[in-house]
Amino acid sequence: MPGPNLLEPPGPHAFASFGKDFGQRFIVTVDTEEEFDWSAPLDREKHSVAAVPALRKFQQFCEGFGVIPSYLIDWPVACSSFAPEAIGDAVSRGTAEVGVQLHPWVSPPFVEEVTEFNSFAGNLPFELEREKLHTLRDRIESAFGVAPQIYRAGRYGLGPRTAEILCECGIAIDTSVRARWDYSAAGGPNYREHPLRPYWTDAEQSLLELPLTTVYWGPLRQVGNVIYPHLWRAPQVRGVLARVGLLERIPLTPEGITAEEALRGVDIAIDEGLPVLVFSFHSPSLAPGHTPYVRNEADLDALYDWWRALFTHLAKRGVKPTSVADIMASVKPG
Repeated sequence: MPGPNLLEPPGPHAFASFGKDFGQRFIVTVDTEEEFDWSAPLDREKHSVAAVPALRKFQQFCEGFGVIPSYLIDWPVACSSFAPEAIGDAVSRGTAEVGVQLHPWVSPPFVEEVTEFNSFAGNLPFELEREKLHTLRDRIESAFGVAPQIYRAGRYGLGPRTAEILCECGIAIDTSVRARWDYSAAGGPNYREHPLRPYWTDAEQSLLELPLTTVYWGPLRQVGNVIYPHLWRAPQVRGVLARVGLLERIPLTPEGITAEEALRGVDIAIDEGLPVLVFSFHSPSLAPGHTPYVRNEADLDALYDWWRALFTHLAKRGVKPTSVADIMASVKPG
């Protein structure tokens, strides 16, 4: 029987609660993927995994702050020896976790045409999405010796029956919902009305949704979801509203978001009582020249400075790092 439809916002009684000692926590998720030209059409062949060894430095950096990153791994990375070499020992020690990220255009079986619509895995026929996800999940377990417990759809591309597949795969947490964002113009999902708080996707509480954290900042933030849908054709207006301090959308990522902006976003999320703050970024940004955000060594230094500032601020605010294992151990049944 088909499971819940993750494209639909949850009901009012679906929100997850946590043990009294959990407090407020944060988790760092890394979209651990191949490098490709972000400005070019998607291609099954034109990619590399040269940046994967840079995961080792980021892992060591995180361990210095007691942070356990969750590496959401796609097929080219799962098939590379670089990934186990870089983070395999950390996964074995429990100082890193691995999850699943499905980029369908580079993940077998290669049946569908490579198009923007098909790049959202949830748009694929159910059996094809299912086979791709099972194949990738098994490959990750084989490479790292542990069963992945968390999933993110590449391009946040959930489908109406993705939850059913995740439950088959033994996945405990989905983190594909990017609340406050709408990808429907490109054929993807609309998550504008989805909440930021973790919630159960089904009555049996077999799959927890952990939305990525994006907040609105500024005097108009309470009506951000009303205003933003009308500004997608006018990015210059969005820029003006942000510059004059009226309304700004702040995702918790070092890619395109300054540390000062992210700190404002963190404070809003904490003050609103969000139990888990979810950070994310793309692994190719850990080496210069692979993403628009890290073009050179100075940009890379700035990325590490960003994380250093955020980790320090979170510690001052009493928000501790968490992990998939800790979340599942702390979440309370309804």
